[in-house]
Amino acid sequence: MTDRVYPSAKPAVNGAAKGAANPAFPATKAQLYSNTRPAYRPQPNRRRRSRLCSCCLWLTLVILLLLVFAAIAGAILYVLYRPQRPSFSVTSLKLSTLNLTSSSRLNSRFDIIVTARNPNKKLVYMYNPMTLSIYSDDVDIGDGVIPSFVHGKKNTTVLKTKIASTAKELDSSAASSLRKGLKSKSGLPLKVRLDTKVKVKADGLKTPKVRVRVSCDGIRVTPPTGKTPATASTSNAKCKVDVRIKIWKWTF
Repeated sequence: MTDRVYPSAKPAVNGAAKGAANPAFPATKAQLYSNTRPAYRPQPNRRRRSRLCSCCLWLTLVILLLLVFAAIAGAILYVLYRPQRPSFSVTSLKLSTLNLTSSSRLNSRFDIIVTARNPNKKLVYMYNPMTLSIYSDDVDIGDGVIPSFVHGKKNTTVLKTKIASTAKELDSSAASSLRKGLKSKSGLPLKVRLDTKVKVKADGLKTPKVRVRVSCDGIRVTPPTGKTPATASTSNAKCKVDVRIKIWKWTF
């Protein structure tokens, strides 16, 4: 009778170890979530986004608080001082010379009187030098400067200056528009514009300088034919005072 040789259990043990090292697919939950799996770590981008959102939120709150405080301060100042805008009017405007050559070069000379009124009892206006320009249908025909001055409480100040332009070259469209106005039977329409900066003083308080533009229209003049200056009609002239605030490149 032939003896049979039975293999030892050791290979079976090796096979079991091999099977444990390479588990069959699909893997079990224990294998998927074993201790050898790396721990989850939050991404740096999420942290940055969270910090950025927090900064934006705090910045918005700070801006809102500043706006609230500014509104409260403005209301208190309004109740205490009752501020009113100054008013301006063109009292007199005389044209001595207005000549446009064939080469579209302009020579002009004006004498102007502007009256400024401060209706406030508690506010003083402190003006920088004023740049004064005269326009006819958006064509600049003369420029001048009014020196700086202090506008006292309940005060009326008369401002006089000369406006001139010497051999100023105009483009074809501006020259054509000016020639058309000079031929008008109703006279040449004029606009006066003043640009300056003003500071307001109230008791011991002073505000920062603010840009101000005064625009006056409704003026007409007939160019003189001789040496006698022509007096412009200012009875229908109306002046508007606008506060101009500049933020970066934009002016409002």
